[in-house]
Amino acid sequence: MRYLLLLVVLAGCATQDYTTPDPHSYSNFDQVVTKHLDLDLTVDFDKKELRGTAVWTIDHLSNPEEIVFDTHGLTIESVTLNDGIEGSFYMGEAEELHGAPMSIPIRADTKKVTIKYKSSPDAVALQWLNPQQTADKKHPFLFSQGQSIWTRTWIPCQDSPSVRFTYNAKLKVPSDLLALMSAENPTEKNSSGIYEFRQTKPIPAYLMAIAVGDIAFRSIDGRTGAYAEPSVVDSAAREFGDLGDMVVAAEKLFGPYRWGRYDVIVLPPSFPYGGMENPNLTFLTPGILAGDRSLNALLAHELGHSWSGNLTTNATWDDIWLNEGFTSYVENRIVEEIYGKNEAKMLEVISRRELHDAVEEFGADNPDTRLKIESKGKNPDDAISAIPYEKGFAFIQVIEKEVGRERLDDFLRKYFDAFAFKSVTTPEFEAFLKDHLVKNDKDLLKRIKYDAWVHSPGIPDNMVPSISPDFNRIDSLQKAWRKTGVAGLSSQIRTTNERRHFIDHLPNDLTIDEMKALDNEFAFTEKGNFIIRRQWLVRAIQHQYKEAYPAVENFLLNSSRTASVEMLYKQLVKTPEGKAWAQRIFNQAKSGYHGTTVQTVWKVLK
Repeated sequence: MRYLLLLVVLAGCATQDYTTPDPHSYSNFDQVVTKHLDLDLTVDFDKKELRGTAVWTIDHLSNPEEIVFDTHGLTIESVTLNDGIEGSFYMGEAEELHGAPMSIPIRADTKKVTIKYKSSPDAVALQWLNPQQTADKKHPFLFSQGQSIWTRTWIPCQDSPSVRFTYNAKLKVPSDLLALMSAENPTEKNSSGIYEFRQTKPIPAYLMAIAVGDIAFRSIDGRTGAYAEPSVVDSAAREFGDLGDMVVAAEKLFGPYRWGRYDVIVLPPSFPYGGMENPNLTFLTPGILAGDRSLNALLAHELGHSWSGNLTTNATWDDIWLNEGFTSYVENRIVEEIYGKNEAKMLEVISRRELHDAVEEFGADNPDTRLKIESKGKNPDDAISAIPYEKGFAFIQVIEKEVGRERLDDFLRKYFDAFAFKSVTTPEFEAFLKDHLVKNDKDLLKRIKYDAWVHSPGIPDNMVPSISPDFNRIDSLQKAWRKTGVAGLSSQIRTTNERRHFIDHLPNDLTIDEMKALDNEFAFTEKGNFIIRRQWLVRAIQHQYKEAYPAVENFLLNSSRTASVEMLYKQLVKTPEGKAWAQRIFNQAKSGYHGTTVQTVWKVLK
């Protein structure tokens, strides 16, 4: 077992039953809560560890005898209280998913707790890359991914989205590298390798983030910019040229952007998600760099989290739809403002298809297809499926249909204001909805079918139909091309969403010759952007189009975007030959995958 039982200082184990308001946190934040963090860490690439101190300013809510922190694989060296009083600590039994509780006895006058510690080289949240795993292949790189419960692998903390805190940090890194965090950031390297950060807005632990590498910066406008490795940064700044306009559009819809700057960083390929909405500094996959801004809906989504997620946060991971469903709706509205109604309608249709596919895969009666879920005893990362995103988006659209866009926008602005820099549960949202939108209109509550959407599995029967005229045109071409031939199709099916729709609705009985003809016409295998290649390679595996097999292998070896590689592995394991091939690829690729991607692919291969 790779998670150590840290019983070095005191031999005993804590014996209390850690029953807390959050099933994924040991911390007793209902009794004593962390309010501010002063972090001082050295980044050691040779040892693959962070070491230093976390100084927590705490607030007593009752009369607790101890404060309990979440830890996972950390080596705790010492604890001091207030201004240097030696403290003690007790480590509970380590558990593979949640790590170990760290209990520190405190008194009524304890205001600060200082923990000296170091992280483990295999900390789940930290991805240590050697130079060959980066774009420029010259310097090592480090980045973190704290969602859902992994910040405890590099900071002892109350690791629940219910707990929010401000922070100051100092990082010491190699002098030829730049350090960034989810805070106010520098834009260029200094000679000392020491960087200081300040986050004045209270955030939950999962939004703590760090990136260290050979990183450059380009400004986009007065409050937005792009970070990336030097060979990538100029293309990133061009790709994200609409970013400033997106912020303005979102503010017009949902109220002021309250975080100061909004910058993004393009990470190396082992980053496991499309994007992560770390405050002030969204982390992005390099797969978004299509060259034509065709994948910038992802930008709109991560920006949307600046309201739904970062500003107003799900209180537990059982409430994740409050983050992702609302953000998916906000994303669609930003896309409509920037790229037009037709683009938004196409994305809406894709969203509906993903929702239907997810419900079909889970099973319509599966409780995991509810919006309000129960994740106790499970990995909360498993709740990050299409359900909270797409079912949540569809539900908000039901409300929009019943009350009108103007009333819904007014309600959302009030909601974000009322819960600004706070965490909210599903029952709290329901109460706010009834008080500020439904009011005494019982017929409206019946029409939106709140309980059916939030507390019942499957898809309710009042989902708003989604129709795209652009996709209707593609469907007509789809019906005809087998008779008329594929010549000229690529000039009629041009945009990313059009081509994705075309690929997704190709006939199930495609022949190899037809696959080859389509590939010759569109060059899907070689020239498609990340999303087009992914969708096409799924088809290639399904139809055993072997000319694309090198591209399948290359895709899986050079991307760690969890949902995307999972999609291809799921197709491969459907045949004995494919499963053996998948295992060979995984054995070669896993050292470059993020830990969460490794866990996901393991499940598929088993």
